[in-house]
Amino acid sequence: MFGKRKEKAGPRTYATGQDVELANSHELKDATSHQHKHHDPRFNHNGHKVTRGIHPDGESGRRGFHPHHFLRISGRSASKLSMIVNILWPFVPAAIAVRYTHPGAHEWIFALNYIAMVPSANLLGFAGQELARQLPKVFGVVLEVFLGGIVEIILFMVLLSKNVDDPADVEHYNNFVPVIRAAILGSILANVLLCMGCCFFAGGMRRDEQEFDAAISEVGSGLLLTAGFGLIIPAAFVTSLSGSTSVEVDPQGLSDKALTISRVTSIVLFLAFLLYAWFQMHTHHGIYDAVLEKDEARDQDRHKDLKKAKLTLTECILALVISISLVSLHAVFLVEQIEYLVRERGISDMGIGLILVPFIEKAAENLTAVDEAWDNQMNFALSHVLGSSIQTALFNGPLVVIVGWGLHKAMDLNFEIFNAVILILAIIVAGSFLRDRKSNYLEGALCVFIYIIIAVAAFTYPNPHHGAAGTNEPEASTDGAHKLRLMR
Repeated sequence: MFGKRKEKAGPRTYATGQDVELANSHELKDATSHQHKHHDPRFNHNGHKVTRGIHPDGESGRRGFHPHHFLRISGRSASKLSMIVNILWPFVPAAIAVRYTHPGAHEWIFALNYIAMVPSANLLGFAGQELARQLPKVFGVVLEVFLGGIVEIILFMVLLSKNVDDPADVEHYNNFVPVIRAAILGSILANVLLCMGCCFFAGGMRRDEQEFDAAISEVGSGLLLTAGFGLIIPAAFVTSLSGSTSVEVDPQGLSDKALTISRVTSIVLFLAFLLYAWFQMHTHHGIYDAVLEKDEARDQDRHKDLKKAKLTLTECILALVISISLVSLHAVFLVEQIEYLVRERGISDMGIGLILVPFIEKAAENLTAVDEAWDNQMNFALSHVLGSSIQTALFNGPLVVIVGWGLHKAMDLNFEIFNAVILILAIIVAGSFLRDRKSNYLEGALCVFIYIIIAVAAFTYPNPHHGAAGTNEPEASTDGAHKLRLMR
């Protein structure tokens, strides 16, 4: 028994004097290098001198701003998919021009700005990725995910700023709260079903199965389920009491209580996000470092990525400023047209909030995740998918509630039961696929199919009689006002 184990281990080898001498020389060289690492200049794989505080993988070898290099590198983007998206850049000036020259062309303004949002968000994602390369791995990934969520935050804040929910103000009445609520859940659904499904499918087309680490999947799915549970508590509270026959409930009082619960829930979820960030970047960053480094070793195109020209720190910041400015501009123009589309064209505000808004805000980030899955970097892909979902549930969603609180706007988490149910079911489905730490194209296709079914249901969901996004005809009756407060 013991003899067989020795045979499997192979013949024993002995180090020669030359091997020992070579090992000693390597140890001496490493020790000397360690002693002088703060004095001798470092060089990366491309022979560029590494600037202090910059990760070698992100060193560009240049300083400042060079227009030619900036345009060439930004046009190349992070992947082939992202590079193809750059052909949409002509829509950016066209969208802005049409908005000012033909303000009555509502459909054209919405369509052009919707398309123009894609290359603008793609530049934002690329600039975030280039900036992340210059930072430690875990912190860089977290920052990249956060910058990817900037588009979502901007859209939420624009919708909130345009919201006028006072029924007495007939002229300016626009209740965008249902759209914001639907967009919060729609963003999570787009990540855990559409994006993760595309990642599983893309990676499964090249390999029978792909594996990922429990540190990414289990922590992410568990935290997402906890966040989803917290988000639907206000909706469960209102629904259970509004349908109760044993408790007499005042509709206005119930609405106020739901608002209070939403604000407290948002503060708790915000604290949970800070704790998660501390866990990921400080106390347990070594686990994530090891996982992501292992993923980099499996990247079949890593040698090509390392040889690519990089943006300087100045160029990264400039790209972020340009992209955030454009995204904000397109977001304002998009939101201005929602009233017309809902009121005149009969488009469901549930479809706009649950599907259209999340789809465009996540487009660039999803392309990055799919490209990583294609390169067999599933841990990186899931870090983007789950990290973005967690940020929406624990940070972006609570943030808009807290900001609305400061602006004296009744922004709450009183979701439609339809939204709440599909959110929890989607998280459970995604968690079941993540449990075995393996993925294939079948699981990916099933996730995408579920998302398509939800999208069809969302666009056929009827608008409320009162309080829909863009509706400017508030009902005069008291009963109608009470019904509005109970409607999501």
